[in-house]
Amino acid sequence: MSTPLNYFTQAAGAASKPVLMLDWVFTGICIAVCVIITALIAAALLRRRDIDVRPESALRWVYIGTGVSTAALFGMTVYMLVVFHQILDMPQTPALQVTVTGYEWWWQADYDGFTTANEIHIPTGVPVLLNLKSADVIHNFWVPQLAGKTQMIPGINNQQWLEADKPGIYRGQCTQFCGAQHAHMAFEVVAQSPDDFAIWQEHQKTAAVAGGAGEKVFMNKCGGCHAARGTAATGGYGPDLTHLQSRRQIAAGLMDNTPENLGNWISHAQELKPGVRMPDIPLSPQEQKQLLAYLEGLK
Repeated sequence: MSTPLNYFTQAAGAASKPVLMLDWVFTGICIAVCVIITALIAAALLRRRDIDVRPESALRWVYIGTGVSTAALFGMTVYMLVVFHQILDMPQTPALQVTVTGYEWWWQADYDGFTTANEIHIPTGVPVLLNLKSADVIHNFWVPQLAGKTQMIPGINNQQWLEADKPGIYRGQCTQFCGAQHAHMAFEVVAQSPDDFAIWQEHQKTAAVAGGAGEKVFMNKCGGCHAARGTAATGGYGPDLTHLQSRRQIAAGLMDNTPENLGNWISHAQELKPGVRMPDIPLSPQEQKQLLAYLEGLK
């Protein structure tokens, strides 16, 4: 089960701890400002005004408020810049680099030797460098418990590093409005022990299962848009499906990866996620059975 998408929960990595403290400090200051302003307005409404009060005296609180606000804003700016400096510098050379590309509305993750989608695996206890790109519009990469937000702008390669203290599944989300299905553009970062990550990485480099009637349906109906290493399917329009069944979710976090959900997604993608590039695929009952059997073997 992934952690909730909440930046006020406990930070789980070195890049996120300073950001979490910054969130709480800024939130506390904003609450204090609201309380002070409310109290001053209430006092002004309830206090009986002295007709003979001098303008200099009346402006005293304006001067005080302006001075305090200026000092507070300056302090917040300095603190924010210090935090930015902390999270921009990696503590050591990255143990892994992953290129993440945002699409409308899913994520591609390119490792050395293989490609996956919507699920980013990293080893724990070491920094990981992410090269962030966009294939279409502006997206924003955010895993609140591991790092802050980073823009993904077409034509510009941005970078972000993150590090997980312990194994777990951390939910991420695009936070830049990028179209009709922006809210359904989620992903997961799966942090594993170095040994478990090495096993996962080696498995991901292997080819897909080939053969059978299901592969023929896959090639006819899916191979033009999707790739499956080890087969003739080399489409790059949609997610790489080589090890589809190793992922917990489908459709960029929209549904759990179950046979029923997968069948519904193939037949009714436009109903479930209107506007997505995945079209509704018309299949006979026999073709759907064969295709799902084949996809179930992509582990």
